[in-house]
Amino acid sequence: MQSRSPAPRAPGGRPRSAAADAAILAATRQALVDLGWSRLTLGDVAGRAGVAKTTLYRRWAGKNELVVDAVAELFDELRLPDSGSLATDVEGVVLQFAAILDRPEARNGLMAVVAEATRDEPLRDRIRTSIVDRQKRLVLEGRTRAQARGELPLETDPEEATRSVDLIFDVVAGAVVHRTLVSAEQADRTWAHDFTQILLRGLTGARGDT
Repeated sequence: MQSRSPAPRAPGGRPRSAAADAAILAATRQALVDLGWSRLTLGDVAGRAGVAKTTLYRRWAGKNELVVDAVAELFDELRLPDSGSLATDVEGVVLQFAAILDRPEARNGLMAVVAEATRDEPLRDRIRTSIVDRQKRLVLEGRTRAQARGELPLETDPEEATRSVDLIFDVVAGAVVHRTLVSAEQADRTWAHDFTQILLRGLTGARGDT
């Protein structure tokens, strides 16, 4: 898991318990598997986590925010391989991402909060900051390595570089989510390889090896 900031302090100056947070998020994911989105309640999560219901309300405003954070923790497991090849690194991340989306707790939670976010702008913002912005680290890391190896050109315009990161993330995440959750098809090694070759042709302007 990527490093996190120290636990925020609760009212009165007492620090939040990292162990309690971890138990609550784990309980939320299990409840998603056992109950599904519609039947999941904060009371059930509290019981599974062994904490008071008020403990949840001190940390999360409601079910939507809690589920976003529980799913976001799964995506924090993503790691960029360091294979020495941009193509292999991208394929590795794509396969990891698809494997996470294949887990019922991730699939159920993500689809539910995205649906809720269509009519809840603060929830969209939370999804963006907790999941999207945090995972753009993978694009930044991969691009830096590829530039150091000479696989990608350096970008001297900061605004253009930021737009490039945003676009790459959107393309990769959008393709994998559509493949696994919308089309309900496997994102296996063959698909990941073919997708990566198409992506790299756009990034380098050259034809990748097939």
